[in-house]
Amino acid sequence: MKLPHVTKPSESAGQGRNALLGGSYSLALTAILLAILIALNVLVGALPASQTKYDISSSKLHSITSNTKVVVNALEEDVTIYWVVQAGQKDEILENLLSKYESLSEHIEVVEKNPDIFPAFAEQYTSETVPNNSLIVECGQRSRFISYNDIYLLDSSLYGYNASFDGEGAITSAIDYVTTDELPQLYLLEGHGEAELPATLSDQLEKENIEVQSLSLLTVDAIPEDADCLMIYAPSSDISSAERDLLTAYVKAGGSLFVVAGPMQDGLPENLLGLVSEYGVQAIEGMVVEQDRGYYAFQSPYLLMPELADDDITNPLTQERYFPILPAAMALTVEGGSSQAEVTELLTTSPSSFSQPVDAVSPEKEEDDPQGPFAVGVRISHESGGQIIWFSSSLFLEDFYNAYSSGANVNLGVNAIASLVGERDATSIRSKSLNYNYLTISDSASSVLKGLIMGVFPLLYLDVGIAVVWKRRKHQNEPC
Repeated sequence: MKLPHVTKPSESAGQGRNALLGGSYSLALTAILLAILIALNVLVGALPASQTKYDISSSKLHSITSNTKVVVNALEEDVTIYWVVQAGQKDEILENLLSKYESLSEHIEVVEKNPDIFPAFAEQYTSETVPNNSLIVECGQRSRFISYNDIYLLDSSLYGYNASFDGEGAITSAIDYVTTDELPQLYLLEGHGEAELPATLSDQLEKENIEVQSLSLLTVDAIPEDADCLMIYAPSSDISSAERDLLTAYVKAGGSLFVVAGPMQDGLPENLLGLVSEYGVQAIEGMVVEQDRGYYAFQSPYLLMPELADDDITNPLTQERYFPILPAAMALTVEGGSSQAEVTELLTTSPSSFSQPVDAVSPEKEEDDPQGPFAVGVRISHESGGQIIWFSSSLFLEDFYNAYSSGANVNLGVNAIASLVGERDATSIRSKSLNYNYLTISDSASSVLKGLIMGVFPLLYLDVGIAVVWKRRKHQNEPC
C-alpha cells in the first residue's frame, strides 16, 4: 500500500510566498506598462494634427500645400481666424485644416465663436448671411469674411455638378489679403463698348487678391504707375491711334497687357491689332471653323478645342486634362516676328481648320477661305520685360461657355492674368475636387475579370482545398 505524500508546513509556506511574489511582480509590471501607455497616449494627443494624421486621399484634401507654408511662415503679424460654429456642428475637414494652420505658425490663432452665444459677433465684419462653419480672418484693421458656401463649391457643367473643397485657397488668400498693404492692380480699359467682367471671373480675381479698377485712356495723360496689368475685355469697337501709341509705349517700358478680343461687326480693329502687328502677329477677318472632330466640342465646329502649348499658363490645365473651349474665335497668324520680342502660340487649331466671314450661312469651306492652322491665343514677351497675352475670342470667359469647359476657360484666363501681374504663392492654390474617381474599363476587360473572379479563382481555391485534405488523409492512413 502506497502512503499519500504529506507536504511539510515549511514547504507549503515557501510555495505561497513564491506565488505571492510572482503575482505582485506581475501586477506591478502591468501597472507600469499601463502608466506608460497612458502617458504615451496623452503625449500623442498633444501633438499637432500635422504629425499624427496622414493624408491618403487622391486629391490631398487633408494636406497643406507648400504655397500656404511659404505664406504662413513669412508672417510677422498676428492673425486671428474666427470660426463661427455652433456646438456639435463642426465640419471635420475644416477642423482638421484649421488645426494645421494653427500648428504652422505662432502668429495664427483659431478662435471659436458660437453664434448662439455671440449672435451679433459677425455683424461687425459683414452684412451677409453667415452660415454655420463660416470664417472671419482678421489682422489689425483689415478682415475678410469667408462664407461656408465659398469653402465648399458646387459648379455646374454639362455633365452635372462638380463639387470641390476650397478651404485652403480661401483661407490662405484671406491671410495674404489682411497682411498685405499693396495688392496687385488690374486696370480694366473702358470707352469702347467693352463687356462687363463675368461673375465667375470677377469672383476668382477677388480670391486671387487682384484689385480691379476702371481706366479710360481718354481722360489721363499716362497710365497709372501702380498698374500691374491693363486688361482690354471684349471691346465692340476699335481703340484710337492715340490710345494705341500709349499702350505700345507702356508695353515697351515693361508693362503687361491682357487682351480678350474676337471678331467685330465693323471688321478688323486696326489700331488694336497694331499693338501686336509689329511683332509679326496678324489677324484674318472672320472666325475660325474646325473640320477636325478632335478640335471642336459638342458637334459645333465653331466651339474650338485648340491644342495647348507647353507654357506656364497652359500646363496646369494640361496636367489635369482640362480643355478650354473658345467660341467664335478670330484667326491669328504669326509670321516674321521681331528681334525685340518672343512670340509663343499658346492655343492653335488643326491644319484642317479655316476662317470664314462672320455672316457665313453654313460652316462649309469656300474656295477662297484661308486655310489653317491658326493661333487663337498668343503670348508676346518683350525684351524690356513687357508682355502681351491675347485670346481671340470675346466670349470664352463668359459664365455660359466657362460651364461648357467645366471651369477650364476661367482657369486659363486667371492663369494668364496671374502670370502678368506676377503670381504669388497665395494666388496659386486651386480648389480640390470632392468627386469620386471611377475606374473605367472596356467590355472585354470586364469579361476577363468576371471570369477570373467568378470562375478561375474559386476553382483554384477548391482544387487547393481538395489537395490539402487528400494529403492529410494520406498521412493519417500511413502506418506509424
